[in-house]
Amino acid sequence: MTSQPPTEPVKKIVIASDHAGYRYKRRIIDRLTKKGYQVEDLGTDSTESVDYPDFIFPAAKAVAEGKFERGIVLGGSGNGEAMAANRIKGIRCAVCWNEKSARLARMHNNANMISLGERMISIEDVYEIIDIWLSTPFEEGRHNTRIQKLDQ
Repeated sequence: MTSQPPTEPVKKIVIASDHAGYRYKRRIIDRLTKKGYQVEDLGTDSTESVDYPDFIFPAAKAVAEGKFERGIVLGGSGNGEAMAANRIKGIRCAVCWNEKSARLARMHNNANMISLGERMISIEDVYEIIDIWLSTPFEEGRHNTRIQKLDQ
């Protein structure tokens, strides 16, 4: 692993979901707020059916514009939400389903957003995934070139 200078801890997180991720979103916000993070919720506000791009695009744009350091999006599987977020230049949103996927998303891909599927993983696993993703540094080195190619 490449050594790197200490980085500032993540403080500001944006979160958004569709109806299928709403329940987990509420629990994640409560947990992150109790841990001292500033979390802004961009919706949705219920389990009533909605179109995920309406909520995911604003969250991804806010991260890309630097208003937030990281973003979390949720849906039933997390796939559509990641696809929507990744349409925004500068976003690297990884679908995470376990601790290893979260760790590698940060270490190798410098993921600034993650997407989680409420129908796919337990809330306990979601908490662990988020904790790992927030605390894992980007390795840089050989990965920088790849990230630069994504962002071009």
